Amino acid sequence: MELSRRLFLSGSGAALVAPYVRPTQAQDAVIRIGVLNDQSGPYRDDTGIGSRICTEVAAAEFSAGKAIKVEVLAADHQNKPDVGAAIARQWFDRDGVDMIIDVPTSSVALAVNSICREKNKVFINSGAATTALTGKQCTPNTVHFTYDTYMLARSTGRNTVKAGGDSWYFVTADYVFGHELESMTSHFVTEAKGRVLGRSVYPFPGTTDFSSFLLAAQSSGAKVLGLANAGNDTINCIKQAHEFGLTPKMRVAALLMGVIDVHGVGLEQAQGLLLTESFYWDLNERTRRFTAKVRQALGGRVPNMIQAGCYAGTLHYLKAVADIGLSTAKADGAAVVARMKAMPTEDDVFGKGRIRADGQLLVPVYLFEVKKPQESSGEWDYYKMVAETPADEAWQPVDKACPLVRA
Repeated sequence: MELSRRLFLSGSGAALVAPYVRPTQAQDAVIRIGVLNDQSGPYRDDTGIGSRICTEVAAAEFSAGKAIKVEVLAADHQNKPDVGAAIARQWFDRDGVDMIIDVPTSSVALAVNSICREKNKVFINSGAATTALTGKQCTPNTVHFTYDTYMLARSTGRNTVKAGGDSWYFVTADYVFGHELESMTSHFVTEAKGRVLGRSVYPFPGTTDFSSFLLAAQSSGAKVLGLANAGNDTINCIKQAHEFGLTPKMRVAALLMGVIDVHGVGLEQAQGLLLTESFYWDLNERTRRFTAKVRQALGGRVPNMIQAGCYAGTLHYLKAVADIGLSTAKADGAAVVARMKAMPTEDDVFGKGRIRADGQLLVPVYLFEVKKPQESSGEWDYYKMVAETPADEAWQPVDKACPLVRA
């Protein structure tokens, strides 16, 4: 496992911390946040250092002029549940971490979710999509920010069928996220009177050649190629679909794709793609203001929704910590989450929102179409909005399997 540098933040600004030393009692008057994600695999660009930077910016912004101190750690879970679980336990048992954030890859997120409940620490999920975190595996210690498979499937599946894309073929990553995303999108496609003509499931991680799956999709005669994957897998599928001449014949619905991925593909090959996000850097004045805070640290890139969600989640968490007091917050993660749910959310990423009893953050959701090269005004001007789904309609209805909402 790889543990990266720490950032120590206080009202006086930010400085690098020396190598790890067992915290003293005085040093324990610090909130420690662990950013746990993929820093070397297919999701490294969608989460990775960008999520860490957005978390650090939120911590520094909140700490400025205050006595509260925040330390940010980061580690690579390698998309392996056992690695993620081991890091989480080390952070809680040895390093005094109070909250873990991000955690892409649903299987890893579910493992970390259980450990946070066991240790009574806070888990703010921004990177994983599984709805189990607000369903049968919900806990009083977890909040689900940014996106999930339901909102992606509902927004992209239903609206694409309404626009004429009424027959689908799926290319699906063979793990919890991929199967859940395909299943939910299929539901919304058929509910909207569309048809699913076939599917190809591929091994994850490790697949780079998607030619056989794409040729099967082409042979199906479907109007829409539904990509139930993410990160580099999505990018490779789109590039190879373009090479094989699929894109003039099939509409591509990238069921989880962000602005960084579109940048990696390029507008020439990505034009016309449909995708759903809860954040886009150029959506409004507030999203542009947030982007200006982090863009230089991101090396000139703009943040995607997962990385922006780490900023928003960290900021709301720290507001709750300040509200209930540092000692209570460090002793009782569930108490912090309860206060997060009681307080409305407000930030430049999502605007106003609220957190349901099951831990789901409710914010509006947007379906975007990727612009043609001639429609773009320059680098990062990639989207035009197709549809907006209000916050109270976009997310999965409360799941009675969640013990927090059972009657």
